Amino acid sequence: MKAIGFDNDKYVKIQSEHIRERISQFGGKLYMEMGGKLFDDNHASRVLPGFKPDSKLSMLQQLSESIEIVIVISAEDIESNKIRADLGITYEEDALRLRNEFLNRGFKVGSMVITHYTGQRAADNFKMRLERMGIKTFIHYLIEGYPHNVELIASDEGFGKNQFVETERPLVVVTAPGPGSGKMAVCLSQLYGENKRGVRAGYAKFETFPVWSLPLKHPVNIAYEAATADLNDVNMIDPFHLEAYGEVAVNYNRDIEIFPVLNALFEGIYGTNPYKSPTDMGVNMVGFCICDDEVCRKASEAEIIRRYYTATNKFADGACNDKEVKKIQMLFKQMKITTANRRCTVAANERKTSSGHTSAAIELTDGTIITSQSGSLLGCCAALLLNVTKYLAGIDHEVKLIPQSMIEPIQKTKIEYLGGRNPRLHTDEVLVALSVLSPHDENCRRALESLPKLRGSQIHCTVMLSEIDRKILKKLGCDLTCDPVKKGVGRSNG
Repeated sequence: MKAIGFDNDKYVKIQSEHIRERISQFGGKLYMEMGGKLFDDNHASRVLPGFKPDSKLSMLQQLSESIEIVIVISAEDIESNKIRADLGITYEEDALRLRNEFLNRGFKVGSMVITHYTGQRAADNFKMRLERMGIKTFIHYLIEGYPHNVELIASDEGFGKNQFVETERPLVVVTAPGPGSGKMAVCLSQLYGENKRGVRAGYAKFETFPVWSLPLKHPVNIAYEAATADLNDVNMIDPFHLEAYGEVAVNYNRDIEIFPVLNALFEGIYGTNPYKSPTDMGVNMVGFCICDDEVCRKASEAEIIRRYYTATNKFADGACNDKEVKKIQMLFKQMKITTANRRCTVAANERKTSSGHTSAAIELTDGTIITSQSGSLLGCCAALLLNVTKYLAGIDHEVKLIPQSMIEPIQKTKIEYLGGRNPRLHTDEVLVALSVLSPHDENCRRALESLPKLRGSQIHCTVMLSEIDRKILKKLGCDLTCDPVKKGVGRSNG
């Protein structure tokens, strides 16, 4: 049984209550910028065991009758055909996906806003596509000198030039497919427009990390730095909060750096700023819902190690420079941890040393460790899948779930007909073989039925796996790391 460190029910309750309080603070109209992932927030669920990946949506559903959602997409991202790496789809398609996800959950999605507009043809085409679909679409322009040219920004030639987004409900949630889309600028532009219309609306920012109420060097906050190592975000004590209240609060460098500019913008719009610090702008209550600090500390240390392997794999693929790796190595020193803190990593490398073959190991949620190695018929990860399902289903380890007579024809097809170089079966091929056999083989059926028990398990492989293997393990709910070792061409030899 996986240890729980976070009270999800408490979070949904007090977070929605806190947002209601913030709405009332501004007389009934609040623009809330939402950062991070609204769906599938797996980072939060890993570092805060008990946090459900859709917790933010559950919280928003408590307020659904008060919410109107505005989706923002940058014209620059449309023009460059930017891809969301985790989903493999363009920001355009993800904007539409987000809209459908919200609508399917009963939320009102009022409109879309195309930001950073300078006449991009691709943005014009996307706007026409949206309008043909009956989606209200607004244009916000790229403002010269944003965000520092406050005099221009807070004027009719700045925010005043943008198309005002008509909204009906008291809480307007502004979200986007990814970072840098212009969510904050849309919120501030709307405040300017509301003020011109005699409405004193408010602004708030909802980001889960860093957790302002936890210590600066708490592992949960350090794990956020590891997760954003590619952006070089740095957690800092909020100096504005400390000066205003004499209280320590944690924020990150970009919000702290931009606060003087935001302060000037608020003063330009309203004549005064209702917030004394960047922390004041936030509405995040996550830190008050941790029910077992030690569980969250250990989970966060594990996440930092996983992020390290992700960075080293990217570096091995040439997808990043070594700055990301070095940043996480520095965090290792701060936390006084090494990769040896990940039990499955140690087990996989011990198996590799003893066998002389690429190896893999899994740590189940009850702490059980199971290992495997590659052979002539199976890659190490495919072998691991068979080993662990036999263990979970109570099948003797010596039982051969897939007969060699079935494996060999598959290998022949891979090599002779498909031009492959690696004859070993991989995870997807093993699962298909088990599925074919399961109607007539009780053991194969039981092995397949044990797959849900893998959710939350930790896996390490001594070689970088193929994208297909990675996706299969992700769908099974396993957290995978790999040594930054590449083998073969196409699929790995793992």
